[in-house]
Amino acid sequence: MSKFNFQVKASEVGKRLDCFLTKKISSLSRSAIQKLIKENNVLVNNKASRPNYLVRLGDNIVIKIVPIKKKIAAPPISLEIIYEDDDVLVINKPPGTVVCSESSTCKGTLLEAILQKIKFGPEGKEIRFGIVHRLDKDTSGILLVAKNKKSYYHLVDLFKKRKVIKKYKALVKGQLKPEKGIIEAPIGRSIYNRQKMAVVLPGKGKPALTKYKVLKYLDNFTLLEVEPKTGRMHQIRVHLASIGHPIVGDQKYGHRDQKKLLPRQFLHAFYLKCLLPSGKIKEFSSDLPSDLQNFLKELSTHPR
Repeated sequence: MSKFNFQVKASEVGKRLDCFLTKKISSLSRSAIQKLIKENNVLVNNKASRPNYLVRLGDNIVIKIVPIKKKIAAPPISLEIIYEDDDVLVINKPPGTVVCSESSTCKGTLLEAILQKIKFGPEGKEIRFGIVHRLDKDTSGILLVAKNKKSYYHLVDLFKKRKVIKKYKALVKGQLKPEKGIIEAPIGRSIYNRQKMAVVLPGKGKPALTKYKVLKYLDNFTLLEVEPKTGRMHQIRVHLASIGHPIVGDQKYGHRDQKKLLPRQFLHAFYLKCLLPSGKIKEFSSDLPSDLQNFLKELSTHPR
């Protein structure tokens, strides 16, 4: 912290306080000085003042300048690669990471790590740097990335024709019955909160279909295998919440106390099967991450 002390001379009487200090400290702009005054970092005769105060002869003015702490850049995200060939990269995405940002920067996202691994040509932006599908920030599991233009359009076509099989494990509140089922309901923007998706009236959103089967009942919870047959934003979370069984830890579509149960939603993309650009049909799997495994163990020993 820097501290400056000034005494008002006869030639300076009548000047505004912010103008007086701007003249004295040329390295600070007038707006910066005004901010310091408003934050009580400027004292006139040991009292807080206002930017428009007119200085008087003999006023003792003290200004404290607190250096702005630089934000420490987050360490780069490391890629856990499940599979790689000349056309695709299959990643095990950790929870808490954004795949790619809507803004122009990719800092701190999974895409930043991907771009360090894959050197895209000038077509990079055109093919969205190989991102053919996404997982929510707090959803973990398998993510498929195209490494070139040919593979990008091949995979996009497969997703469009619903020829990619994706399966998730989800833990929901309550005992979901029947043990197998299909949730078919259109999804669109919520009319109450544009930041959320919701089940909407036919014709108001896009068709969405989700299959599920029960893997295990745990007291007042149900562990599910979920297979979305369409790819709408937040589809699994919205569909399960719409039938009264929100995903545990889902603060957006669950109850307000969800964070007390689990810091993030219990949703993991554990299986993916598709025809690769090489012509091979491949299956990929990913184990439940430790935080979700530990939560299941805790439920088994300490039912809630």
